[in-house]
Amino acid sequence: MKHLLSCLLGFALLMGAACKKAVPSLPDNTLGFSTSTQGLGTADASIDISLNLSRATDVAIPVVVDLTGSGVTYDTEFTTEPAAVANTLNLTIPAGSASVTFKVVKKPGIFLQGNESLTFKVKSAGAQIVLGTTTELKLSFSAITSTGSELTLNGGEGGSAAINSVYVDLSANGQTAVKRTSWDLGFYSGADFRVILNNTTAASVVAVNKTDINAVTATDVTLANLELGQGKGSFAIIDDVNGDLSKTAIPAISATDSENKVYVISRANGTGATPLAADVYKIRVLRNGTTGYTLQYAKLTETTFKTLTITKNAVSNFSFISFDTGAVSVEPAKDRWDFVWGYSIYFTGTLPYAFSDLVFVNHLGGVTTAEVVGSYDAYAEANIATTTFSNSRNTIGSNWRVTQGTVGVKTDRFYVIKDAAGNVYKLKFISFTTQDGGTRGYPKIQYALVKKGA
Repeated sequence: MKHLLSCLLGFALLMGAACKKAVPSLPDNTLGFSTSTQGLGTADASIDISLNLSRATDVAIPVVVDLTGSGVTYDTEFTTEPAAVANTLNLTIPAGSASVTFKVVKKPGIFLQGNESLTFKVKSAGAQIVLGTTTELKLSFSAITSTGSELTLNGGEGGSAAINSVYVDLSANGQTAVKRTSWDLGFYSGADFRVILNNTTAASVVAVNKTDINAVTATDVTLANLELGQGKGSFAIIDDVNGDLSKTAIPAISATDSENKVYVISRANGTGATPLAADVYKIRVLRNGTTGYTLQYAKLTETTFKTLTITKNAVSNFSFISFDTGAVSVEPAKDRWDFVWGYSIYFTGTLPYAFSDLVFVNHLGGVTTAEVVGSYDAYAEANIATTTFSNSRNTIGSNWRVTQGTVGVKTDRFYVIKDAAGNVYKLKFISFTTQDGGTRGYPKIQYALVKKGA
């Protein structure tokens, strides 16, 4: 009996050891730049540069990056954020994140020939990290036309509700990550006078039949009318999900001041909850001559308002403001981005619905797109003539991935993008979630130049 028990115990230990051995270890967590080349154009004041892990880290990771200038000197022609010490950047990838971004800023009033550059090289990273293949990046102080690359987009923390919107410029191998909550209103720079809500936070708005903002109180609005998402709300309280500026929730700002009413805004929703009066804002927007806007704003519970003047900026599609901080930088210049990826209120069936991983094309900046079902590798310049491009903002939308059943990117299709300069790129998505080998919030794309613009 003792012999039998001993055998059984030995067998159990053997099987336990075998089970432990059967659990696969995680692959190396590798670190590298988003791309090996980027360009900082003449009109660009700064550029964001990202370092990405292959998956999110559960501990903070220190990263040391050396920089070398060619034709430029630190603190004379450029600086960095954070500041470099002895041409070295000390960075940290926060726990729970898969990336870190630093900024290169040109000094104002400098003259450059266009052949100057910076080289960044990863010197070291935390012990848990393995350096990948793209540990060196060259930044040219001139615009480039990329022949293609791979990028891991920096959606930041939050997974399916990633905290960042990411603007992508294919020709520059560039991406600009902006916190979704960093802005509240966008003011159109074109001929019309339009104000947009922040759809990326699922903001909603209702009108009040008053023109004196100080006279508007919580008794003038039913807060339940601002509920949005999870089957609640309507398209009337959000901006058009197709990006049609003639259908903004706040009508065109009239040249006649008395026609511009007060509006009440819930800054964030998507869950169907009723906002609290203390969290809601009231606004009134007037024209400021022919060149801009005057914004009056206050919390719904306040009896005095603040004022901001917003001047139309022909370089950008919109000028943005935050109720907390005033004017803020959000979109890059309109000719410096092709599409934006991120979380936004959208639709399912006939209802507004908050979506993850949406891709919207810069249709106001002249970018056009086509979806092609077929072979990405086989698509060449000869195929452009038979490709039907659309100026729709939503050509890509959520069509590129599947979130139910066999979750992952769709491998049967890719996208062809013609930018404002006439460059034609083909683009496919590589991964976006654990089921397809990616990390939620950090989608990976691959693209190649098919035809350079004239």
